[in-house]
Amino acid sequence: MKRSLLLSVVCLTALSLAAQDQPARPKITGIAHVRVYSADLIAAREFYRRIVGLSGGTAGCLGSARPCFTVNSHQQIELAQIAGGTPDNLLAEIAFATSDVAQMRRYLVAHGIAAKPILKEGTAPEHFELLDPEGHPISFVQQSEHFYSSTGDQISARIFHAGFIVKDNAVEDRFYRGLLGFRMYWHGGFKDDAVDWEELQVPDGSDWIEYMLNIPANADHRGRGVQNHFSLGVPSMKSAFERLRIHGLKITEDKPEIGRDGKWSFDIYDPDATRVEFMEFKPAQQPCCHPYESPHPTP
Repeated sequence: MKRSLLLSVVCLTALSLAAQDQPARPKITGIAHVRVYSADLIAAREFYRRIVGLSGGTAGCLGSARPCFTVNSHQQIELAQIAGGTPDNLLAEIAFATSDVAQMRRYLVAHGIAAKPILKEGTAPEHFELLDPEGHPISFVQQSEHFYSSTGDQISARIFHAGFIVKDNAVEDRFYRGLLGFRMYWHGGFKDDAVDWEELQVPDGSDWIEYMLNIPANADHRGRGVQNHFSLGVPSMKSAFERLRIHGLKITEDKPEIGRDGKWSFDIYDPDATRVEFMEFKPAQQPCCHPYESPHPTP
């Protein structure tokens, strides 16, 4: 018994020391940028400049080697030229801001994640890239603030979520929820008892990612462009809609509507058919299916 007890104490001590050697996860505070593929950079630039009202060459865009548009002092939209065949997902990358990019890489590598080396490009903050379990390109960027002054033309000053097609939410959950600490914000479906969307907020902020579930494997380019998207927050959907009209958006029969999540929203599409969603920060009515589980973002 004494020998058995001694072995147990030694094993527990070894496990405790091993746990202490594991690097801690630093904070993940929000979305730093989204990068979108484009076949025609001239047309894409015109869309984000004229319709969405964004400007380039300021704040975090100063260090970018790609066409870049400033959203606020710490968020940007980047464009990447399509080379070769058109990829299934035109959402080329979602970047998350972290309080310590080197520590984040150590944390992921210690858990068996194949993270690329940390890069520093010009005046841009340090970052590294990786693929999530289903192959979606993501990166972690050193959290930073840059001088920012709005031109007054932009419709929104906040990226607050990005969504992408997910085949197996349990597999993705082990990474985003289990390893990275993302938390449930809201989930629901086209029917009250279905789950077609899962929204997971970053652990140390209110931005979120959205799993787009139950999408057919043979979805066409337009259908995939609807699903792989990003969203810009607006205080008033009515005001945002009118400003889009003033900026020259061709309005068809589509109008703003309240979604299953209870929020007013309106979708437009860039020249490559990637959906750019405008959404109010808070719901106007109770959502379907399930209540919200985390605080709403604020302007």
